[in-house]
Amino acid sequence: MHYKHLLFDLDHTLLDFSRGEEVALTQFLASMEVEDVQAFKEVYRPLNQGMWKDLEKGLITKKELINTRFSRTFAHFGRQVDGTEMALRYQKFIGRQGQIFAGADKLLQELTKRGYQIYAATNGVTYIQENRLLHSPIQPYFKEVFISEQMGTQKPSAYFYEKIAEQIAGFQFEQALMVGDSLTADIQGGNNAGMDTVWYNPSNLINNSKAIPTYTIHSYQELLEML
Repeated sequence: MHYKHLLFDLDHTLLDFSRGEEVALTQFLASMEVEDVQAFKEVYRPLNQGMWKDLEKGLITKKELINTRFSRTFAHFGRQVDGTEMALRYQKFIGRQGQIFAGADKLLQELTKRGYQIYAATNGVTYIQENRLLHSPIQPYFKEVFISEQMGTQKPSAYFYEKIAEQIAGFQFEQALMVGDSLTADIQGGNNAGMDTVWYNPSNLINNSKAIPTYTIHSYQELLEML
């Protein structure tokens, strides 16, 4: 393989977002004295995921997403809250969650030994992603972490990757590989930027999108064997 720079998505690829979110939401809702926690989660999760998809499509801003997702959910249950205040409160809980998928640390350790330069490329919120990485065992393996909020653009925009290229000495798109679980963000983003991609698909999902991954893997071991 001719790759030198490996760009990794974080959530659902290396960081176990679902497990971290479960803990953080439970703690956050307890602090807000929500009685039916499960009912709240069942409304919040699809609403939140839908807003992230709208962000990828450029239909809403990151600020709108962060500052309204909780106020909209609370409003569903007839409770008015300050969305911005809720965002800041929730950040404290989710920022402590550094859970990773089994083997993620060993994967990055092995790739580092092989001489690859490893970077994180995430559409997350700066405070949340930086703190989650600090609470995880994988933070030391990244030469740099690129977060959309800091970049002023997000995946799948080609501009996101162009800005990354500007900040890495000797970066060449033909020597870079984007690894991620999201077809609409990671793989489509790589397609837009003209770089090779790896679709991390441990659940054997069917690709019904327009995104075309260069490679598809179902485990970390497959990535190691491929590289």
